[in-house]
Amino acid sequence: MIKEIEMRRSIRKYSNKPIEDEKINALLESARLAPSGNNTQPWHYIIVKSEEMRLKVVEASHNQKWMLTAPVFIVCVADVRCRIKEDIDVYLDDNSPQDEVKRIIRDTSISVGYMLLEANSLGLGVCWVAEFTQEEIRPVLSIPSDKYVVGVITVGYPNETPKARPRKKLEDIVHYECW
Repeated sequence: MIKEIEMRRSIRKYSNKPIEDEKINALLESARLAPSGNNTQPWHYIIVKSEEMRLKVVEASHNQKWMLTAPVFIVCVADVRCRIKEDIDVYLDDNSPQDEVKRIIRDTSISVGYMLLEANSLGLGVCWVAEFTQEEIRPVLSIPSDKYVVGVITVGYPNETPKARPRKKLEDIVHYECW
């Protein structure tokens, strides 16, 4: 698995080749199988294929036009209702104070990480886009205000081969017993 991890790159140029439904389903299955705190599984995924909807997502993502070369977007949404059971109004954004928000973002991020690695193993390229605000992206996809968009994953067959980016050495990031 370490070779797959070493080979994974963020892709920003895609070929015109359509993605097979089986591969999209494999990505979603890998995400579904991820662990989560208390097995809450807070993730939901919106598959966006139409040019019209992809354009709207791009506009909400600060007009990153390169995204349009990807034939599929997977919008990754965290649902706080798995942790907040009371029937109360909840509005989420980047400044929400609830501890539950941090937990659903963490758990959904783990799920997305699984998806990214599965994409690489299937010969697909992906890029995690997070340049948007909740207020910009939620209305585009009719996402309720008590849900949190963690990222938009662009998916397609790569049309570029980026070089590896530098990584810190283990001794620069690993501590034993304490800081």
